[in-house]
Amino acid sequence: MNASRGRPRGFDRDAALVAATLLFWERGYEATSIADLTRAMGINAPSLYAAFTDKRHLFQEVVEAYGRTFGAFMGRAFAEETRAYDAFARMLREAAVEYSDPSHPAGCLVISAATNIPPNNIEVQQTLRDQRNGNVLAFESRLRSAVSSGELPPGTDARGLSLFYAAVIQGMSQQARDGRGQAELMLIAELALTAWPAPPPVRPASNAGRGVSPQR
Repeated sequence: MNASRGRPRGFDRDAALVAATLLFWERGYEATSIADLTRAMGINAPSLYAAFTDKRHLFQEVVEAYGRTFGAFMGRAFAEETRAYDAFARMLREAAVEYSDPSHPAGCLVISAATNIPPNNIEVQQTLRDQRNGNVLAFESRLRSAVSSGELPPGTDARGLSLFYAAVIQGMSQQARDGRGQAELMLIAELALTAWPAPPPVRPASNAGRGVSPQR
């Protein structure tokens, strides 16, 4: 096979996808070129197109992969914590850790990669918007369930509270991009939890030491 065409020997698709994820995360979609991607992924342009179709399809795969890996902490918190307060507390506190982790770019890819995308690139804009709006819907659903179960008081504005916590998460991402460390992000997380419209539940003694500890 001609070395300038097709898939190079030893091509690791998963490793290349991780490299693309880190690059898009650091630079954003628009500022990342095909040449940048091929250098970071260790493949040539024909191989990139053969494996991922084009830059837009590669980015869509990156967003999906990010949600399964670096960004999975949010889904885990909601899946593993029984009570809504514990889920939101764990999500915010883990965001403070993940967004400031020096082993990868700061903040959240789904938030930071949206910078400077031109209006004509509707597909990429929609991919990122759908991810962010999906988070709001997940927040709202969990909060409505908490109202129904009695964990939150009747009349709690689940929609407003979901938008508030989405704004906090997005703000924490930008603060991390601006150089805020884990300690400062954790302050934001703890302050955001004071907006919870009910006293934080006390975790049973049998669960002590598991998951996220109560705020107070």
